[in-house]
Formats: sequence, C-alpha cells, structure tokens
Amino acid sequence: MKLLEINNLQKKFGDKVVLKDISLTVEKGEVVSIIGPSGSGKSTLLRCATFLETMDSGELSYCEEKIVKNENGKSVYPSKRVMKEAHSKFGLVFQNFNLFPHYNVLKNVSDAPIRVMKRNKESVLEESRRILKKIGIDDKENAYPCELSGGQQQRVAIARALVMNPDMLYFDEPTSALDPEITAGILRVMKGLAEEKMTMVIVTHEIDFARAVSDRVVFMDGGVIVEQGKPEDVIDNPKNERTRTFLKKLSL
Repeated sequence: MKLLEINNLQKKFGDKVVLKDISLTVEKGEVVSIIGPSGSGKSTLLRCATFLETMDSGELSYCEEKIVKNENGKSVYPSKRVMKEAHSKFGLVFQNFNLFPHYNVLKNVSDAPIRVMKRNKESVLEESRRILKKIGIDDKENAYPCELSGGQQQRVAIARALVMNPDMLYFDEPTSALDPEITAGILRVMKGLAEEKMTMVIVTHEIDFARAVSDRVVFMDGGVIVEQGKPEDVIDNPKNERTRTFLKKLSL
C-alpha cells in the first residue's frame, strides 16, 4: 500500500524555485532516506509533505486518498476536517526537538493525544510510559526539557511522535544538533523502529546509517531528485556524476 504519493510538486519562495517537479512514493513498511547537499530542497520537501509549507502545484495523497489536488496548474487544499484527518497519518521529528519547555517529559509526550485527540487519559499515560521505556528514557518522565541532554530531548520528541500511532514518521535531520556519541544512541532507536517495519522518511547526512537501514535512498540536488534506488546502488555505485561528487566530498 502506498502511504505517501507526491506527484509533480513545485515550490517557490518568491522568485526562487526550491522544488522542481518532484514525484515520490513511499510504501507501507518502507524506510526512505533523503540525502543531498545543504540547500537542495530536502527539508522543504518534508515541510510540504507535512503541510508546514503549501505546495504551489502538484498533488499529494496519504494512504491512497488524494489530499492535495492539482487544478489549473495550482495545488488545491481540502477542508480543515480532511486536513486534520491527513495530519493523523504521520508524525514529525524535528532537528531542534520542539518540546514544550514548561511541560515535563510525560506531559510533552501525552498532551496531544489526550487534549487534541480526546483519547482516554489513563490509557494514553500507560502507552506513553511504555514508549518512554522502549526508547530508554522512562527514568526521566518527571524531568523538564532544560534538565535533559540533547539526545534525551530527541528521544522525547520521538516518543511524542510515536504515541500518536501514526502510519509513518518523518525525521528532519534528527541528529544534526547532537554530538557523535549521542547521535549513535538516537540512530539505534531509529534502527529499532526500522526493524519493527515502521514506515519512515529520513532527511539525513548520516550516510552509513542511511546505507544500513534504508530500503531506498533518494539523492536530491538543486531542487530535483537526481537519483534514487537501493542503498548499495545509490551510495556505493551511483550512476549520476552529481551523486558521485557529493559522496566523494563526504568521504574526504
């Protein structure tokens, strides 16, 4: 089943075209890593897919239901009700955590399902504690974000996304704000999710990680998808010269 399908996505900021005719599908259970140089449009693609930015033209579907339609060359968005339903299909983990500083860990994780989704409070708290234990931070449920390391804050952000029971998770460079030792712990958590067949789209600079966990790697440059395929093809044997140049710079 296609959880995500994007067709002919275009996005401009003023006169600058940031995404040019992007088409991408993600199947249920698939892990897709998006790599490429800074400014290539990777994060903007994620922001369009999660409705943080509006597409100028193109179509977008979740779970094979068309959410954003293309009419007369422009993207047309649906009602608030349909958008709210579409939002429930995915979770998003940011590079800078985006936790509420005045909420403790447990409240950061449990607040949205209780307050927004109106789920039973006790069952949400129970599930939140189970997820916090699973990702190794259950001893911090009463701590506040300012009392946590960057890696611990990112684990909380992942738990907050998981407790919403999304069909898929997006990660926007989840380790870029962390030092290498802490990065390894976060990547282990994500690898565990991949082994459980959680559908994930990951914008990352961690090439070894992308090779290890991805079913498919997408290389972007200049607002276009230059190359995509299995990790061993795109990372180890790239066909396109732009891909080869990018990977060579990383290995220097």
